[in-house]
Amino acid sequence: MTIPLPPPLPGTIDQVVIALDAIVDDAIRTGSRLGYFAALYNRVTMGVRDGIRAGAFQDPARMERLDVAFANRYLAAHDRFRRGTMTPASWRLAFEAGTRLDLSVMQHLLLGINAHINVDLGVACAEVAPGSDIDDLEADFNRINDLLASLLPQVEQQLIAISHLLGVTIGVADHFDDLDGRIGNFSMRETRRSAWRFARILAHLNGPVAREVAITARDQEIALLAFKLQLPGPFSVVLGGADWTNIAAHIRILAQATSGIANA
Repeated sequence: MTIPLPPPLPGTIDQVVIALDAIVDDAIRTGSRLGYFAALYNRVTMGVRDGIRAGAFQDPARMERLDVAFANRYLAAHDRFRRGTMTPASWRLAFEAGTRLDLSVMQHLLLGINAHINVDLGVACAEVAPGSDIDDLEADFNRINDLLASLLPQVEQQLIAISHLLGVTIGVADHFDDLDGRIGNFSMRETRRSAWRFARILAHLNGPVAREVAITARDQEIALLAFKLQLPGPFSVVLGGADWTNIAAHIRILAQATSGIANA
């Protein structure tokens, strides 16, 4: 059996949005939980695009290259998993969890965030700004973090709409910024810091072999965290309850509204 060639990856941020739209639409049609992360990620991407057009970044052209390189790692992993070919371990675990009935919507989101920020973001930064150029990227890297922070209040309300249990527990923003001890020691604040440290390490490595070894080791490390993030039971209850029904409706909720980085 011949495995079809993967589709060409996007070369512009507009093409990234189109590719993510297609994944979200397919997930709505098929009722796939993989649409949760894709919907949220597409909102972030559109926010970055708005920021680029509004002049919110020091180097708009470089930021578009970074956004495309970052997104293409997710898109490539998604396509590999769909075609049954070798997929990075952290992404494979996130995608495989999409068939589970005992995880909350928030856990599915965290599994995608775990793979994409903990591994892909550092790789993309080092690719776009190798060597000493990485230092000049830090301000724009932090501006993306501002966008992520600006999305949290909207995501909080949307997750409460999906599961009212979140409204009587602790705020979703607190979940994202201080999950230590609650679910797999996952903290968004530390995740962003760790991604930048990883980017700096990769940027200063010499040769593709050294970089590939470092990326593979990082992927394996983050895959271990993915195991903890998908623990069922009390964690699932605290994070919104198990996701049983209305998958398409939940994806549509998460896909609603964008938050421009220029206003963050």
